[in-house]
Amino acid sequence: MTMNMTPPLHAEAITGLILAGGRGSRMGGVDKGLQNFNGVPLALHTLMRLSPQVGEIMINANRNLAAYESFGAPVWPDATSLGEFAGPLAGFMTGLERCETPYLLTVPCDTPLFPHDLAARMAQAMAQENADFAVAAAREEDGQLRPQPVFCLMGTHMLESLARFTQGGGRKIDAWTAQHATVIVPFDQPGDSAHGFFNANTVAQLHQLESHQP
Repeated sequence: MTMNMTPPLHAEAITGLILAGGRGSRMGGVDKGLQNFNGVPLALHTLMRLSPQVGEIMINANRNLAAYESFGAPVWPDATSLGEFAGPLAGFMTGLERCETPYLLTVPCDTPLFPHDLAARMAQAMAQENADFAVAAAREEDGQLRPQPVFCLMGTHMLESLARFTQGGGRKIDAWTAQHATVIVPFDQPGDSAHGFFNANTVAQLHQLESHQP
């Protein structure tokens, strides 16, 4: 009998995918990933923060591709089968199609203070629980611990499942992950930043976050 061997879950086995493919509608339609955070474009700041945590890295963007390519990582637009600006799952699909490592970790470009140990803690929880997904959770202003589904670690074998889900009209990340074994990873421990998962939907919020840069 052959055992189904799961690849070991360490940094080199993970590709980080920066999600920068949105419309930026709440920021007046600007390309959010190219807005400056402490003088550095958000997507480049995210890339520099995520790179030490993973083995490979790539960017999902749908416009200004040359600007994103100048950051030195491969850039891939949304999977066209889902239509234009089909939300984060289109980025997930693109990442899973292009990923050359056993695991993919998605991170949005508009949450610049995400933890430096994000990948390590997500990987540890996923391996311990033998889960299909690990999803980060953060304590919000009302005190509730809430999942942050765009911060998602998954095996690349989930591509087939995602294709089925989206072909059936599914567009919500949590509705897809709910079909599989998912471990929620809390980032509310002592020493965790209260601002780690605050995302900037407006330029004012972006400037507000700059003052919390650790």
